[in-house]
Amino acid sequence: MLDDEEEEIPVPINNDLERRIADAFEVFDHAGNKTVDVREIATIVRALGCCPTEAEIQEILMVVENPESPGSVHLSNFLPHISQVITEHKYQPASPAQLLEAFQVLDSDKKGFLTKEYISTLMTQDGEPFTQDELDEMLEIAIDPHTQTVPYEYYINQLMHEPEGENDIYTLADRVLEENPPPPPPPPPRRLSEFLASMSVPDFS
Repeated sequence: MLDDEEEEIPVPINNDLERRIADAFEVFDHAGNKTVDVREIATIVRALGCCPTEAEIQEILMVVENPESPGSVHLSNFLPHISQVITEHKYQPASPAQLLEAFQVLDSDKKGFLTKEYISTLMTQDGEPFTQDELDEMLEIAIDPHTQTVPYEYYINQLMHEPEGENDIYTLADRVLEENPPPPPPPPPRRLSEFLASMSVPDFS
């Protein structure tokens, strides 16, 4: 539980990207104190249109979790970090073309589908394994109930509803960055040797 002083941390909203992030955060701010439970962070980030892995969610939590109130995340920590990672196009979802290419690599026989058993094995044993709940949710959409296979082109068409314009948060981030480019870095400190070398030395010969 945060004390009154922590609840009153001001969180200025400077642009449309930050407003979009803050709005998504506030949906889960049930107490109205600019704080959410750490277990909500993955949902908030994905609701914004980002696709981090579970390992990347843990990296986010390491940065944004309130060290003085473990288990909670304050908007003042969440907003600048997520704004930065979106501006850098991190966790951007794969395009339909990228998904199709990945499925075609797995479909070495060029059948146009993958079996339920094969896709289940891939998702639970290789790479970063899916939980059973995640697998069941995916298969509910992907499996053709008549053939018990994953006809992947049809699945991609069902899955992909690409947001248009600034409904895509990465497009919004690009526009905000273009309107408010970061200031140039300060010049490196000059060294005494460089200063002396730049001075014109009179020729007494």
